[in-house]
Amino acid sequence: MTGGVYAQEEAGLEEILSGFEDNQKSDEDLQEVMEGFEDEAQSEKKIEEMEEEEILEGFDEDTTEAQAAVPEKEYLPDFLSLDGYFKLGSSYNMYHHQAEGTDTEWHGLSRLRAKVVLELDAKFSESWQARVAGHGFYDFAYEIQGRDKFTQEVLDENENELEFDEVWLLGSITDRLDLKAGRQIVVWGKSDNIRVTDVLNPLDLREPGLTDLENLRLPVTMTKLDYFMWGLNLSAMVIHEIRYNKDPEFGSDFFPAAQALPTNETPDTGFDIDNSQFALALHGIFHGWDASLYGAYFYDDTPHFDNDSGGGPKLKHARVKMLGGAFNIAISNWLFKTEAAYFDGIRFFNSGKDFNRIDALVGAEYSGFTDTTLSFEIADRHILNFNSQIKEAPDFTEEDRWVSALRLTRTYLNQTLTLTILAQTFDLTGDDGAFQRFTAEYDLSDAIELTGGVVFYESGDLPRFRDVGENDRLYLEIKYNF
Repeated sequence: MTGGVYAQEEAGLEEILSGFEDNQKSDEDLQEVMEGFEDEAQSEKKIEEMEEEEILEGFDEDTTEAQAAVPEKEYLPDFLSLDGYFKLGSSYNMYHHQAEGTDTEWHGLSRLRAKVVLELDAKFSESWQARVAGHGFYDFAYEIQGRDKFTQEVLDENENELEFDEVWLLGSITDRLDLKAGRQIVVWGKSDNIRVTDVLNPLDLREPGLTDLENLRLPVTMTKLDYFMWGLNLSAMVIHEIRYNKDPEFGSDFFPAAQALPTNETPDTGFDIDNSQFALALHGIFHGWDASLYGAYFYDDTPHFDNDSGGGPKLKHARVKMLGGAFNIAISNWLFKTEAAYFDGIRFFNSGKDFNRIDALVGAEYSGFTDTTLSFEIADRHILNFNSQIKEAPDFTEEDRWVSALRLTRTYLNQTLTLTILAQTFDLTGDDGAFQRFTAEYDLSDAIELTGGVVFYESGDLPRFRDVGENDRLYLEIKYNF
């Protein structure tokens, strides 16, 4: 469950800073090291840093044997820790089909990606820490299948990549005021599967349906201030980096058109106030329930045509205002959640006017069965000033767009094996498209994880689900944590 960062009512620095961490470790040493430094975007992730005792385990200056047992990380200063993983992931297209408007034939091996992720954490004091993380990958599938079979757009976006991920500095300015500056992820809302108020970070959608929402968010550069008062957390953000979704490219079997789209126009990224995005959030956690209020002025991830910029049509992203909220309440084995948001300034391809939209979500999660969690969420996106123009291609927009998600998760073998079924349906009857994913995750050891499964797609009226019915694929990944 995604959630905010909440401050405790006690005036002590330790309790104020504990609002950064929803999932604290019970070990007191780890709590002292990490307390106060978990961003709200990662409040549901386990802390993967090694404890100080583990780093120093077996080290004894008085004996030769202990010196020989110094861990591999001993070359780093005490205030630094380096973690990461290597992952080899593959996808196999089950049916032979052709990408629209191209000669690209999709069948068999479509992904064989070797990926390395590195994360360097620095703890300067009890109040200040930093992180530098990045990743790189190379996909061997294109070389194996023949690079000349794919469009240049697909090769540019999918064959290799090297970039920074989270890069930030975090610390306390006063007992009640914290600063976090740099590339980061900020999660809004309560839903695990459907975005309503979660608008600050774009998503990686190049191979949709293959992984959960929490693994799709892309970090953006921002300056974030958190103020704690009366058990509440007030967050103010200025987002300096303009970054959009990573969508399927022309020639991909998920690309919805027979020709490449125009150039995507992006304003200059930086500290220019005219191009900056702004966000404000108020979080509170209480006995058995929590609530949040949100406001944002940001660039819409979904583009529209702009014919007035000169040099031919371009894709442009509108500035959108959003006001919303989210609420959770736990009753016995049930967790009920709701979100709602009002959007002003949405633009479409077929209309030069602004549109307003209300998104609303309700959901429930039940954990009363042994080692099993069952959840269901449903949301409606309702356009207030709807007209028939935006029903036509390429918008294909309806006055109401329904989306639902049903998830069943069960663990076996002392929680080393996790089976998950996720069914996501667009429109009440699936007329807009759907997919079902069946996943098995197995912890082979403390360091090695195996993940495999299958995704079934159903074509629909949504542009991104047009003609995807033959995109069903098997996938297998092996991950080594170091």
